[in-house]
Amino acid sequence: MDFSWAIKYATEFLGTAILIILGNGAVANVELKGTKGHQSGWLVIAVGYGMGVMIPALMFGNTSGNHINPAFTLGLAISGYFPWAQVAPYIIAQVLGAIFGQALVVATHRPYYLKTENPNNILGTFSTISSLDHGTAESRKAATINGFINEFVGSFVLFFAAMGMTKLHFGAELKVLIEKNVQQQALQAAQAGQKVAESDVQSLIHNTFAQATNGSSAVAHLALGFLVMALVTSVGGPTGPGLNPARDLGPRILHFILPKSILGEHKGDSKWWYSWVPVVAPILAGITAVALFKAIYG
Repeated sequence: MDFSWAIKYATEFLGTAILIILGNGAVANVELKGTKGHQSGWLVIAVGYGMGVMIPALMFGNTSGNHINPAFTLGLAISGYFPWAQVAPYIIAQVLGAIFGQALVVATHRPYYLKTENPNNILGTFSTISSLDHGTAESRKAATINGFINEFVGSFVLFFAAMGMTKLHFGAELKVLIEKNVQQQALQAAQAGQKVAESDVQSLIHNTFAQATNGSSAVAHLALGFLVMALVTSVGGPTGPGLNPARDLGPRILHFILPKSILGEHKGDSKWWYSWVPVVAPILAGITAVALFKAIYG
């Protein structure tokens, strides 16, 4: 089905909101004092974020492309895979979806925010923070450098692998065979005196290919969740990780806005000095990863 751009914007909003609800909801369950999942461990967070990517991918992969990430949207646009006219609306929808999703996390966990005494645990349920930061100028410098490297590497792997899984998935090679088969049938029909329009041929190729590869595409979107789960367990220790400007910036804005009456007396600062890292690093990684994929595979 072909959906209007308005539906695609709404889908990006919903997809990003689900990502945050499942991802940061898992973080809140682990980090906030008094929850039944308190201190249950890093794997809980990894599963939460893996499902936070997998579920929207399976729901919306064929609707909006399920970018749910400004870095991915920009990377696709710069490499010619996505129209520039739709970049700003997609990014706005993603950031607003992240804020909305985080607001729901706060609403469901508010009593536990009030109990939590560690400001970093509170901020960690919103945005990424480097484990190297100890409040000194030296530690902030180290946190910034290490955080940037970590976010870039993790984001690059995410975007390059996502391109490979969704564009080179098993079954994609069927398109050549389908084209040959449909064109041969059209030629036979023409030889028999039947009129066959080129538009009908292309439409049949498109529909047949979509049906033939639907299962493989679903598996590819399923694999995205496991990819994110693996990234959280492998490169998540230093920063979180963010891997997504909307996932970090939207909730950080909300953390800054919400008063202590909601987040508790121990709400700390929003660490804006670090906020550019999980925005810039994923964007640069997204541009690089998609461009490299296009250079190699076309």
